[in-house]
Amino acid sequence: MKRRETRKVKIGNIFIGGDSKITVQSMTNTDTRNVEKTVEQINTLEKYGCDIVRCAVPDIEACEAVSKIVKLVNIPVVADIHFDYKLALKCIEYNISGLRINPGNIGSFERVKLVAEAAKEKQIPIRIGVNSGSLDKKLLDKYGKVCPDALIESALEHINILEKVNFNDIVISIKSSDVMQMIESYRLISEKVDYPLHLGVTEAGTLWRGTIKSSIGIGTLISEGIGDTIRVSLTGDPVDEVKTGKEILKALGCIKSGVEFISCPTCGRTEIDLINIAKEVERRLDSTNKDIKVAVMGCVVNGPGEAREADIGIAGGKGEGLIFKKGKIIKKVKEENLVDELMKEINNI
Repeated sequence: MKRRETRKVKIGNIFIGGDSKITVQSMTNTDTRNVEKTVEQINTLEKYGCDIVRCAVPDIEACEAVSKIVKLVNIPVVADIHFDYKLALKCIEYNISGLRINPGNIGSFERVKLVAEAAKEKQIPIRIGVNSGSLDKKLLDKYGKVCPDALIESALEHINILEKVNFNDIVISIKSSDVMQMIESYRLISEKVDYPLHLGVTEAGTLWRGTIKSSIGIGTLISEGIGDTIRVSLTGDPVDEVKTGKEILKALGCIKSGVEFISCPTCGRTEIDLINIAKEVERRLDSTNKDIKVAVMGCVVNGPGEAREADIGIAGGKGEGLIFKKGKIIKKVKEENLVDELMKEINNI
């Protein structure tokens, strides 16, 4: 898979675009004004592999809170700002790592110029965020509906505003809750500009449906070499956004590190409680940072073969299971002890 060539933009202590890795982002759902809770959530997100985090900054109190938050966390913090250019200027003054704005709703050209000049001086990038749910009325009137062409025109208008003031540290997102519309929009914009792209299906839904929609949208584009940073937008715990995003990148071979977990779908041959065993193993692996492949298989048909390909795994029998390590049986264990014994072996790797 050859990635599309994009410009390289620095955000905090990492890069987006160019030959940089594809980063995973999320957004806090705490009240930004609550510094303690927001810092706690950001640190948790970092633990699960979040590379960049965004915080809503709706007012000056939240802005003041961000000035404290950036000093207490390790990963880059992006301020999400709408309408009030003064908040953007203040966040820049407080050394935020990045801004997410729509230049079109910040106000006059002069206001956008002030923000861009201040951001340029501090080398703070701006993400232009175009969203199908907040498309300008003139574009809706022109195209009659939300469509990829309307979203692209909106993005290019915003890019033009920043380029007019010689600002080029730009990241672009063109999000839609319609998966096919999202895919087509990113394909089109990738042909027109070389700025790094932030991928996501906006308002994707709850964990189950949102994961499916995001995996299809983000996964399709990444497989085509399009995309430099991603966010899985879910209604729920932001940790699930990060975990899902990391798994999408792992499935596509973009990430080689961390646990790779496989388990069989079960069938009439299964004679152990494989579903609950697999769930429990996956839950316990959640806090494991080792670069290993773990297989949990239900019977002897595919079990030994899959276990041979894994660093460690289980192949189930009747009320018991075999634990394999690098394809070799190391012990036979009763069903009720399988998870504990497997985890012991994993911890010893």
